[in-house]
Amino acid sequence: MARSLPVVVLKEDTRRERGPNVMKKNILVAIAISEAIRPTLGPRGMDKMILSQGGNVVITNDGATILKEVSVEHPAAKIMVEVAKAQDSVAGDGTATTVVFTGELLKKAEEHLGVGVHPSILVSGFSKASRKAVEVLEDLAFRVTPSDEKILKSIAKTAMGSKIAVGAQDHLVHIVIEAINGIVEETRSELKVDLDNIKIEKQEGGSLRDAFFVDGVAVNREITHPAMAKYAEDAKIALIEGGLEVKEIKGRDLADVSLRIAAPSQIRSFLDKEKNIIKDMVKKIKSSGANVAIINRGMDDLAVHYLAEARISAWKRVFKSDIEKIARITGGKLVRSPDELTPETLGYAKVVEERKIGREKYLLVRSGKNRKAVTIFVRGGAKYVVDEAERGLHDALSVVRDSIEDGKAIVGGGAAEIEISKHLREFVKEVSGREQLAIEAFAKAVEIIPKTLAENSGLDATNILATLKSEHSKGNKWAGVGLSKKGARNMKSLEIFEPLRVKVHAIKSATEAATMILRIDDAFFAKRTMEEKPPEKLGPDEQNSG
Repeated sequence: MARSLPVVVLKEDTRRERGPNVMKKNILVAIAISEAIRPTLGPRGMDKMILSQGGNVVITNDGATILKEVSVEHPAAKIMVEVAKAQDSVAGDGTATTVVFTGELLKKAEEHLGVGVHPSILVSGFSKASRKAVEVLEDLAFRVTPSDEKILKSIAKTAMGSKIAVGAQDHLVHIVIEAINGIVEETRSELKVDLDNIKIEKQEGGSLRDAFFVDGVAVNREITHPAMAKYAEDAKIALIEGGLEVKEIKGRDLADVSLRIAAPSQIRSFLDKEKNIIKDMVKKIKSSGANVAIINRGMDDLAVHYLAEARISAWKRVFKSDIEKIARITGGKLVRSPDELTPETLGYAKVVEERKIGREKYLLVRSGKNRKAVTIFVRGGAKYVVDEAERGLHDALSVVRDSIEDGKAIVGGGAAEIEISKHLREFVKEVSGREQLAIEAFAKAVEIIPKTLAENSGLDATNILATLKSEHSKGNKWAGVGLSKKGARNMKSLEIFEPLRVKVHAIKSATEAATMILRIDDAFFAKRTMEEKPPEKLGPDEQNSG
């Protein structure tokens, strides 16, 4: 009988791990990420200090920011990071809740894996429990409209409660509501809030209570010439992506072109030709009817001179993203060069002006043709304070947007999670087989949210959970973790609200992440290539050599 030859399947130096050890490692990594984020959850969560490789310091308790700033290597850790990113992208808040719940689901799953429950049973049970949890959340939700200002303020305040901005919370929440009201629009019987129409500008100096907002898009750019008008009403705006400068000769950059001048008259001829090209550009802007020009790239001094002569106010080197924002609100079209300008491509704004805001000068475009936009100026005594306040504003703006667009909100403080746990324990009676174990595990895992809220507030989590379960069994579905007083409190009467979207997406995302990790039983690790390896440190002799 012939001996079978070995078959090489994997690339040299590729490492393979399979079986229970792979699953156990993945679960431990995910739990480690969850435990790192857990102390940040809730209004009394603690902050993390992160020092990046570039020497930048970030101080935050925002789950998405922490996971974005911390470099992770293990694939399971990367899954947790992606889950947080997805939650932040869809809902704008609830990243810590999602990560903590994912870790707890896997912790409960690990207990059952240890006694022989197959991962596929857990995956199936978790999926059924997740669908039931979403049903419970939708039953608990109540309607919200843009006119429910008190509820919307409470939702914004809840989202901002754990951030460093808590000292100026009421002031910032007022700004958030005013800003949202300035951009909300109705389309096809639906309400839409495009947060791209809200710009946040950060200024160091002052305090968080000095934050304010202005009506319009503010861009940190000065007017190109002091002789130009710094205030224009009923402005017709030319939006140009290219620059007003002579950069090309027959498609080639001037820096790559050699000119041979044989006589002084040729110099004059060349300069006249350049002058005429610039003059023609400005003439086309003027003939389009524009009295304001906003340019993405550079501008020759000669172009500045001719624009001033033509009484056109101009700003140069404005970021393309800012010009696109101005185009949206003014109804203008961003063109590549003045050759493409027509009266139809111009944007319209009631006012375009240069205004000094704080210590900086800004281009301010107000009351556009299509829609409104606002710019929020957040101030603070240090960069870390301003950065964290910006993150708090982002969360608050996002949750108010969620509530207005979906028209639904839900109570916070862990009340919804306890209600989910209660209904799942009743639902488990309708399921047969070992899936009951998975649903019971899900019911226990979801209680990690109120438990963590209590722990991070310095309360006795065991007693709080027992009290909450007792209250919910009596029908008090609004009972949640009371921070000011020990014990259960009515979250609805305390006006602790959150958007339904945040809760639903957190449940779905956490379940999907946990089941994905549970389904992995084989892992391949390819050795890093030479290019990916970090550079080795040089010895003393090598460091001093040539």
